[in-house]
Amino acid sequence: MDKPTNHPTIKPRKVGVLVANLGTPDATDYWSMRRYLNEFLSDKRVIDYPAWKWQPLLQGIILTKRPFTSGEAYRSIWNTERDESPLMTITRNQTDKLRAALEARYGDQVEVDFCMRYGNPSTPSKVREMVEKGCDRVLFFPLYPQYAGATSGTANDQFFRALMAEKHQPAARTVPAYFDDDAYLDALADSVRRAYAEMAEKPDILVVSYHGMPIRYLEEGDPYHCQCQKQTRLLKERLGWADADITTTFQSVFGTEEWLKPYTVKEVARLAQAGKKKIAVIAPAFSADCIETLEEINEEIRESFEEAGGESFSYIPCLNDDDAHIEALADIAARELSGWL
Repeated sequence: MDKPTNHPTIKPRKVGVLVANLGTPDATDYWSMRRYLNEFLSDKRVIDYPAWKWQPLLQGIILTKRPFTSGEAYRSIWNTERDESPLMTITRNQTDKLRAALEARYGDQVEVDFCMRYGNPSTPSKVREMVEKGCDRVLFFPLYPQYAGATSGTANDQFFRALMAEKHQPAARTVPAYFDDDAYLDALADSVRRAYAEMAEKPDILVVSYHGMPIRYLEEGDPYHCQCQKQTRLLKERLGWADADITTTFQSVFGTEEWLKPYTVKEVARLAQAGKKKIAVIAPAFSADCIETLEEINEEIRESFEEAGGESFSYIPCLNDDDAHIEALADIAARELSGWL
């Protein structure tokens, strides 16, 4: 039967792959930072205190002062050429390369784009764009190798909320944690080998620094800590190293609760005092370099190590848009797209 003349245009069916990262402020000024921090720190997945207890503290004290200090930190790493944060630049580059890799496999059947959990481009706006382009199935791909409620969990939440607003809701899948994926681990191990080969002297130890979380979250069932520990072990095995060559730590402590230990900033100082004068640091909880790696590790954590007597501090960048990383992500996406394409 022919469609009525006033029937909406039906676009060719496509499958969407929507990559997601944490987010970034739009600029480094006070109000841009405040908007971004307010959205981030109001997320119940990130800070789960009751609103009556947390919001007065957040709105009255934290968001009065922290936008200034956070803005200063972002300015120290800002991509001034493109007027955006490095996370935005890198995530766009990753997406462009992933799009090319998946188009090489599937042609024009697939639509690839990226969104941010906080800030822009927002998850709802990109879901809307994919639906408008004819995507009746969407694979949502949070770029977090390990699962945590405060990262993958909240990204998925936002994706599901965006789906709720769609009149014609696409079928949906989410990519699970991929910290133990063989191709991903190979890319990570190769990045360590390349970095070590370029160093004048081999480091005494590799510090594998993951983003931290309150111990309470682990006790409540979050698998993140276990996945981090397992990833370090798998990386050690890939490299063929001894236990003494590598250690796991956690960074970015916030608030007064006890967080996962050892804390990176304290552990690097202890290592220096214990005679480990040459260290390298890698941060595999992040798929792209960002404020936590470029500013916190390369400045605050480096300073802690050097003040304690450390002599050589090397930061090994995230995998970013490294070709082996993109190929691993493409393989993971292809596996999760099975049956759709």
